[in-house]
Amino acid sequence: MPIDLINIGYGNLVSASRIIAIVAPDSAPSKRLIAYARDNSLLIDATCGRRTRSIIVIDSNHLVLSALLPETISTRFDYARRHCGERVNEQGK
Repeated sequence: MPIDLINIGYGNLVSASRIIAIVAPDSAPSKRLIAYARDNSLLIDATCGRRTRSIIVIDSNHLVLSALLPETISTRFDYARRHCGERVNEQGK
């Protein structure tokens, strides 16, 4: 099974198979999620000092902060999912 990594900005990568959600950090519940994750050592800051534009929730209950917009990461996620399926089909032939 191939591992597809998604570039979330500035040389940081996340495994596509582990992503549960990609959300914007603007709402109050999102800010509470960040505070909770920070307090419980579940926060991964991949912004490299830039403004947080998206929160990626992964299956280990960690939050990954990214400086890219959720739409950009979503597009990259869809691209990875499509090509992962093609590779699996090619191997099965």
